Amino acid sequence: MKIKEIQAEIVDEFSMFDDWDERYQYVIDLGKTLPLADEQYKTDENIIKGCQSKVWLHGEQEGNNIVFTADSDAILTKGIIAVLIRVFSNQSPADILEADVAFIDEIGLKEHLSPTRANGLVSMIKQIKMYALAFQAKN
Repeated sequence: MKIKEIQAEIVDEFSMFDDWDERYQYVIDLGKTLPLADEQYKTDENIIKGCQSKVWLHGEQEGNNIVFTADSDAILTKGIIAVLIRVFSNQSPADILEADVAFIDEIGLKEHLSPTRANGLVSMIKQIKMYALAFQAKN
């Protein structure tokens, strides 16, 4: 599935909720569905700088795509990274680099996060794009 299609699905899912309490709960529930990251990836080099809580992100190339695994020690942050993993995992480096993240504004996520969490969200996206850049340069 293409990045834009996944983003559209997420926007549709978020539009089903009337208020932000329900949307926060949905983000938390998404975090609970995130597959457990292998402990070997929970290293200092995989920690995303700029996040208030600890977030580990690991990317591996499988064929032409990058597969991401992630984890966080904070339940809401784990949900946020789960949304990003859903969008960007199993995509090509070029598609990741070309993708915009307007869907985040469409669902209102950034504006409903504390400033430190919003900065963390930006840092997560930046790190995903850095992985894509690195894998693209390798090929």
